[in-house]
Amino acid sequence: MIELEKKIITALKTVYDPEIPVNIYDLGLIYEVIVDDDKSVKITMTLTSPHCPLADQLVDDVYNSVKAIDGVSDVTVKLTFEPSWDKSMMTEEAMLELGFL
Repeated sequence: MIELEKKIITALKTVYDPEIPVNIYDLGLIYEVIVDDDKSVKITMTLTSPHCPLADQLVDDVYNSVKAIDGVSDVTVKLTFEPSWDKSMMTEEAMLELGFL
């Protein structure tokens, strides 16, 4: 299970917000990843803004990147805005990349 979770995180790091040159995982947009015993994956994520015009595209990109992993049986992506995203949720690497550190 831990190996599959690592593959999921690697896949999520290939998805980028089209307006920000940092992947969505390091941006802190992924709130939760749950892998069930049957290898179905549930992802809870947010966006930098609830008014993002590319919300559907990002959700589809997350779904497709995780669904493509060998061993994943199903993927559900839930979009939430609670709590709202802010820059404190970014990893140190993302903050460095964007010049916040």
